[in-house]
Amino acid sequence: MADIEIAARALLAVDAEARAGVMTELLRRADIADRYRKKLRRPHVQFGTGTLMSAASRFDMAPRPTRISGEVQRAYAIVINALGDQSA
Repeated sequence: MADIEIAARALLAVDAEARAGVMTELLRRADIADRYRKKLRRPHVQFGTGTLMSAASRFDMAPRPTRISGEVQRAYAIVINALGDQSA
């Protein structure tokens, strides 16, 4: 769940129109880092350990929301749908 929250906060830090593209980039970076870590047994210098949280932590992030507004729900939905699309 922490990975989803951190990714959503990274999305909330950009304009709504850019969020799908940022999510695609987060997944791309996490995948690159995961393959790098598996092959070389160390974290990728730029993209982290291969987790979504690690990839997202290198982006600007909105503060943790104090309430679940519609905008926050939409950011979470982008993350969850993107993860669901990957596993399908």
